[in-house]
Amino acid sequence: MAEVIAKDGTWGFDGELIRIVPGRDRGVHKLRQLLGEVAVPLPAVAGIAYEPGRKGGLLRLRLRDGACPVLRAAGGRLPEAASPYLLRPERDRSGVAEYFAEEVRRALLLDEVPDGPVDRYLLPGPAVPLTAGGMDGSAAFDGEQIRLEWNWLVEDVKKRVGNRTFPLADLAGVEWAGGAGLESGGLRFRPHGTTVFLDPDKDPHTLALWGTKKETGAAVLLAAAVTVRLPHPNAPADAPPGNPGQGPAALPAGGAEPADAVPASLRKDPDPEAAAASEAAVPGDDHDAVLRRLRELGELHAAGVLTDEEFAAAKRAILQRMGGNG
Repeated sequence: MAEVIAKDGTWGFDGELIRIVPGRDRGVHKLRQLLGEVAVPLPAVAGIAYEPGRKGGLLRLRLRDGACPVLRAAGGRLPEAASPYLLRPERDRSGVAEYFAEEVRRALLLDEVPDGPVDRYLLPGPAVPLTAGGMDGSAAFDGEQIRLEWNWLVEDVKKRVGNRTFPLADLAGVEWAGGAGLESGGLRFRPHGTTVFLDPDKDPHTLALWGTKKETGAAVLLAAAVTVRLPHPNAPADAPPGNPGQGPAALPAGGAEPADAVPASLRKDPDPEAAAASEAAVPGDDHDAVLRRLRELGELHAAGVLTDEEFAAAKRAILQRMGGNG
């Protein structure tokens, strides 16, 4: 068995699994601590590399696209310090780290493991229930629904809409982006067909985030728990959602997304007219979806997000699709 021990964690490889245990050092990121031990099956690995440095090296494990729900939930925006797939061995352990990387590469070659994307999650998602705190409230997930509850710092737009509950079946996805500098981040829950894009502190689907390490850890963990229970983006159309119990999407190589792949909910300066038109673009034969859109439009109109004209135009377009009158 190959093993590398460092201050920020320990990696072991037995030929089939890479076991990643976070270190107990105070500097270890909160997300790694919350994740605890991570067992990565060899078929989930796309590659591994050791990068030597003056004071110490960097052991970097690259997973196949779509294999890990945590990477998927983070959308390529996870800080290096938070990634469980990076280890920083001290300089005097560079030889051990290089040997470890070579053993994993040899096993990948012998087992003929491809490095392309997968159509199901090969690692399990976090156990539920989970909660995450943010700038203007908290989010809770019990495996079936998400509950957003606002606190006294919430903006009036969100306060007027009130606390939100999203059944898992109603969600198309969840998007996380950490805060940076004076810009707040967000944990956004995206119901099917929702296309109104607002800043995190004004979006009633979004928990605004300060961007602290503790907050990032809990928010990414909750996002991963939701992600793994939604249909895998690479799965065939008739495939069921990912099973968190079996642990077995798609991101570019290494779990990263293009630099311009910013979550829609966190984009600034939305075009209200385009947003209203997009809200109306729902399947005409899906009455449940239509009714959900009408309810959501009403909430956004009551909260002042949509003007009277925008609300009337979007409502008219939806009713016309149903064969009704606007």
